[in-house]
Order: sequence, then structure tokens, then C-alpha cells
Amino acid sequence: MAIEKITMPQLGESVTEGTISRWLVKVGDTVNKYDPLAEVMTDKVNAEIPSSFSGKITELVAEDGDTLAVGEIICYIETEGGATGGGETSKQETPANGSTTTETTSPTVEANDADQPNKRRYSPAVLRLAQENNIDLERVSGTGAGGRITRKDILKVIESGNIPTADSKPATSVTEEKPAEVASQPAASVSAPATAQAPKAAAPVNVPVEAGDIEIPVTGVRKAIAANMLRSKHEAPHAWTMIEVDATNLVDYRNSVKNEFKQKEGFNLTFFAFFVKAVAQALKEFPQINSMWAGDKIVQKKDINISIAVATDDALYVPVIRNADEKTIKGIAREITELAAKVRSGKLTSAEMQGGTFTVNNTGSFGSVQSMGIINYPQAAILQVESIVKRPVVMDNGMIAVRDMVNLCMSLDHRVLDGLVCGRFLARVKEIIEKMSRENTSIY
Repeated sequence: MAIEKITMPQLGESVTEGTISRWLVKVGDTVNKYDPLAEVMTDKVNAEIPSSFSGKITELVAEDGDTLAVGEIICYIETEGGATGGGETSKQETPANGSTTTETTSPTVEANDADQPNKRRYSPAVLRLAQENNIDLERVSGTGAGGRITRKDILKVIESGNIPTADSKPATSVTEEKPAEVASQPAASVSAPATAQAPKAAAPVNVPVEAGDIEIPVTGVRKAIAANMLRSKHEAPHAWTMIEVDATNLVDYRNSVKNEFKQKEGFNLTFFAFFVKAVAQALKEFPQINSMWAGDKIVQKKDINISIAVATDDALYVPVIRNADEKTIKGIAREITELAAKVRSGKLTSAEMQGGTFTVNNTGSFGSVQSMGIINYPQAAILQVESIVKRPVVMDNGMIAVRDMVNLCMSLDHRVLDGLVCGRFLARVKEIIEKMSRENTSIY
């Protein structure tokens, strides 16, 4: 028999962690390869983690509600084959160099605290929270299996304000006794020792709760969205610009064919499909916009993959229309319809969330006429398509006419993009949209 580990997968580009919303298995269950093990939520997608092996679940390292970094171990599976004897729960893994790493708990703990054999088996998430808040883990009671200290235990200690400090202990006392599963993680997934003076976690805001107030815990997708948006605003210097577009010809064209299109194709021809097509065409002409910040370099992407924002009652998702510049308006309209349906039915896959290079958000669908979007990190820009409204406009001949006008609002990462190229990009999008008509534009 052999013990294999299952780790938190990367469920989308730029996703760094996931929250286990619900385990679908328990210790002792037998699973087949590709069977779902748990439901995971990130800021981009709800997904199931499949098993990479066939075997028996021997340990669930994380609990419902735990948030783990990509690559952190979530559970162990006992499989056929290998050399561990007698089905014992000691865990061994063989790295690529052929050496064997064995996970053990501290002999001192086993001798002095036999009823809590897992007391010192700290997950990376627990270690990180403890070190950030200077918590002495020896003085924390664990509620997990075998006395294991869970992330929820640490959060309760932090919320209580009664924090047992580790001032009298060496900075390395926790990390010296961490199991092999923590030692094998990349440096980014384990926080620095206390001597590195990691920043303290923000203290909870003390908001008075009156009778009739409703307290809604920030968990799951909402928590992940908050973290990603905070990262985008903190790391990317946002700039904003807007352009006004006369969409009268487009409105007349779309309204004249929408009923026939719906009867023929079986789905709606929305204005949004025309805008996505116009943006994709302009991105091909201005490839600088289709870029990402990568620290010491800017990566200009070859493929034009448009992320579209789709909202549910409590979250926002960004599925991707791949190679949008190669698709017809009909093809884009079909993908918009299918991706939106998958989001709202909970069937969107992680693969359908990855690879986006530029985001277009249909804020006009709920009546907005001007908004400032937060960039979908690490992309360089996001475009908000606002509501099409009838307004009086002074024409070139000096006459006033009622026209169908729309605002296009663009947020940009000023590390990657400057106002000149963004202004030219928006001017090109405006030109494409204003020329859309039955004579100039093919839906198929």
C-alpha cells in the first residue's frame, strides 16, 4: 500500500487559494480516480476537486470552510502498490530525486499527550495565521481530529482578542517541528518566521449590531472576491477614461433582426455580442492593450481571450470567450448565452475561467450609465459597456437630434498602459460600433 496526497489545484489564472465549501467524502471512504472529493470556491469559480488516485481516504487535512493556498495538501489517499506496510497512517512520499520524506509527529507530544496525537501537525494555513499574529500554538486547544489545531481554532483565538503570545519562544520553534508536508511546500506557501516581522492581520472592525440587524458571515466566494479585488487595487495603479459612442445605427440594425435571429438560432442576439466583437477587433489592432504585468516584464498575449463578467445573486464570475477575434457575432452571442447559463446553474468549469486577457463587463444590463471597474488582475485593463440611452445630440450640421448613446468606461493598469494608446484603442472601438449596420456588418 502507498499513501498519496491530494493538493489544492489552481482553479484559474491568477488564483492563489481556494476555500473548501463542502467535503463529498469522509475518512474511510473508497474512491475511484476522477471521483469528486470536495467542492471548492475561489473568486473565479465553483468547482469540484477530483481524485488523482483510486483508493481509501485516510485523512482530511482541511475542514469545511478552510482556505488553502494552491499546492497545499487537503487530504491523503491510501492506494494499492508502494511499500508502506500494514496500512499504517505514517505518510511517505518519494520526491523526484528518489529520496523518501517521512511525516512524523513530535515524540514529546506523543509521550506527554497521547490523547492528542495530531496536536502539533500544523497545516501551512495554521502556521501562517499563528506567525502573523504571534500566537503560541502550544497554548491553543485543537478541535480537529486527534487534537489537531485547525484554521477555525486560530480564527476564534484572534476574534476573542485573548491571544497567547509566543514572545518567550524562539522564532523557529514552530517551524522546527512542522511535518514533512509543510517542509515540502514552496517558500511562497509558508509564511516567513517571526523574525521576518510579517504584517499583522487586520483587526476585525467593531461595528455595533442593533436589534433587527442581520449579520452575514464573509465566507466562500465573497471572501475570495474581496481578497482578489483588494490585491488588484493595492498592486495595480488604476487610471480611468471614458468615451461617448453613438450606437444609433447598431440599435436599428439589431432591433430589425433580433426576432428573426431568435427564431432561427434559438437564443437571443444581444447588444453585448456586438460590443465584444468590436473590442476583439480593436485588440487585434492595438495588441499593447492585450497585455499583463509580470513584475520585471510585460507579457503581450498573442491570443485574444475576452473575459466577460456574469453576476449571480451573491457573486461575480468571469468566464472566457477564447479567440474572440476569430468568431462571428453569432458565435460570440452563442458563447455569451451558454457561459451565462453555466454560471447561473453552477456548472461552469475551471477551464472555462482560465486564460482571459481582457475583460468586458456589461454594466449597462442593470441601467448603469457610468462606472469605474476594478481590473481583473493580472490583466491590464477592463472595459465597462454602459446602458444605451436616448439623448439629444448636436450633429455635425448643427442640428439637434435624438440619438442612442452609450458610454464606454475603461480602467487601466498604468504600469502597463498609458493614456495615449488607451485613447486610440477606445477611439477605434467607437469607430467600429458607429459603423455597424446592415450594410457594413455581418452577423454570420
